[in-house]
Amino acid sequence: MWKYALVSVALLATPVSAEVVSHPPGCPKRLFCGCGVSVEIFGRPIRELFLARNWFRFPRAEAAPGMVAVRRHHVMAIRAVDANGNVVVYDPNSGGRKTRIHTRSLKGFVVVNPRASIDRTLATLPAVN
Repeated sequence: MWKYALVSVALLATPVSAEVVSHPPGCPKRLFCGCGVSVEIFGRPIRELFLARNWFRFPRAEAAPGMVAVRRHHVMAIRAVDANGNVVVYDPNSGGRKTRIHTRSLKGFVVVNPRASIDRTLATLPAVN
């Protein structure tokens, strides 16, 4: 029974279609989801946002383009929301050290708005050279 349950979960987590895109500029080769999302959202790597948990500091929000989905150890940028509540995301380090644009469920993720407090937050974050 567990074997079939695990197969079902794996199939649900597998994206229907995914586009592999280039590695985010200025980001490390490993553990780069936070860096990649900071480049996608703010246009530059922000060292303090390299850790996924630091994205939880932004206020909660509804899923929409420009928002960020975060969970323990992973973060991704939302580009679009479909009628079923699934999202098209920019997903750095989505597996195999690849960056993908693909459709995902938000199950297990918290959505935050990094632009809600952008002036306050970015003023305190150092740039990565």
